[in-house]
Parts: sequence; C-alpha cells; structure tokens
Amino acid sequence: MTAVQSPIGAHVPVAGGLATGGLKYAAEIGAEAVQVFVSNPRGWAQSAGKPDEDARLAESEVPVYVHAPYLVNVGSPSADTLEKSLGSIRNALKRGREVGALGVVVHTGSAVSQSYDEAMRQIHEHLLPVVEEIPEDGPDLLLEPMAGQGAMLCATVQQLGPYFEALERHPRVGVCLDTCHAFAAGHDLAAERGVAETIDALVETVGAGRLKLIHANDSMDVCGSAKDRHENIGAGHIGEGPFAELLRHPQVAGLPFIIETPGRSADPHRKDIETLKRLRDTE
Repeated sequence: MTAVQSPIGAHVPVAGGLATGGLKYAAEIGAEAVQVFVSNPRGWAQSAGKPDEDARLAESEVPVYVHAPYLVNVGSPSADTLEKSLGSIRNALKRGREVGALGVVVHTGSAVSQSYDEAMRQIHEHLLPVVEEIPEDGPDLLLEPMAGQGAMLCATVQQLGPYFEALERHPRVGVCLDTCHAFAAGHDLAAERGVAETIDALVETVGAGRLKLIHANDSMDVCGSAKDRHENIGAGHIGEGPFAELLRHPQVAGLPFIIETPGRSADPHRKDIETLKRLRDTE
C-alpha cells in the first residue's frame, strides 16, 4: 500500500487578491498547498475579505492554511495586546472558514515581563474560550513553537505539554512544527536520529495526530542558537537529509510542508519546492 504523499507548498503573496494573486504564485513555483495572511501580518487592522476571492480559494483543490499576524501574543501582560491578540485570532479563524482553510497558525507567544505561570493561566482563561468557539469542521488552531528567545512560552516540543494542558487538550488544537524554530530551540535535526527523536518527543508530549503542518525552513544559524533566521532548503545548518527523513516519518508522512524561505522572486522558492519534491519522491 502506497503512503499518502505530503503536498509541498509555500506561504504565498496575495497581491491582487487571495485567490488571484496567491494561486497564481503557487502555480508559478509549483506549490501543492498554500499558506496566506488574511490581514496585515505586522498590524492589528482586520480585513473583511472579498467574497469572490474567498470562494475561489475555498473551491480550489489546493490545501489552504492561514497564518495569524505576527503581533499576536496571548501571553502578554498588556491588556491592550491581549485584547487585540484575541480579536486577531478570532478574525483569522473566521476568515479561515471563509477561505476553506484547514488550520490557522498562531505563534505560542511570550510571557514578556510577567511570570510563566501567570502567562499560562492567562492562556487558559482567555484563549481556551476562543478555541471552544471553533466549529467541529474547523479550521483547527495550530500552535507554532518559537525559536527560544527571551521569555518565549514554548520553544522545545516538550514545552507544548503545559500549553496543551492550559487549553485542556481541546480536540481543535494542533501543532505546526517549524524546522528552523525547532533547530534553533535545541532539537538537532541534523544529528543521527535527530528527526526521529524530535517527532517521537512531540507525539509523546501532545499525542498522535496532533501534528498537522510542517513549516519547512533550513536555518542560517547553528542548533540551539535561539535565532529565528530561515534559510533555503539545503543551504543552511540543517541540510537536505533531515527533510527527507521528516517526509518519511510515519507521524509526518502525508502532512503538508509549507516553505517560508528567503527570496524576493519566484526562483528560490521554486527551487526549494523542487528540492522537497525530489526528496519526497526519491525512494
């Protein structure tokens, strides 16, 4: 029996419209799945979207994911930031349903100046009600661990444990694993059995089936650097081999891989897509 292959995709620009711009770019680079922003990634303004563009994206055969704005931080001690973060997540989930997204990716955030325990209590009190509003058909809320700088609440896969507990292991909560973040946090994906040990630890922490999406990014910096600097596939300290291992891990096989790699034109992104497809398709 042939295993289901992982779609290889990319975070795509949406100039000209979510479907018009996003799907055109996806076709140009050979992406089989897409991730999009549905509002300004570096601001709080929320976009209502365009019904025709939303419908075209929802009706496409391409798996779609939404990334919430970078400013979102439900662990922040600022009441203003917390309120705006919750509003942004709700909007991303609403817009995600409108565009047919399978998941909405949210950074796990930072405690900033308050204690870890206070931040986790805040997540239980404020983020759990948002998760409970998600319909049974999704989209799922996908937690993305960070690279480990400062007072980050979650960097290693083991740190997902308390986060999941704060959200009462709700069935609509999943994980988006960013390979650059994991490497920066100390998971040596380039070491022998590094990929297997990382995925096995993730499954042991949150359970099988919770990993829903891979952000496939090489790393400009060494393992444990706590620096979130993405590199093109095979050009960084992770290298090509671990991506081939990841594509074949039984807990990962079939999951979409989304690149967020450097490049101001389609060429480097097309090359990264082609590299991952070659690694996927080579026996």
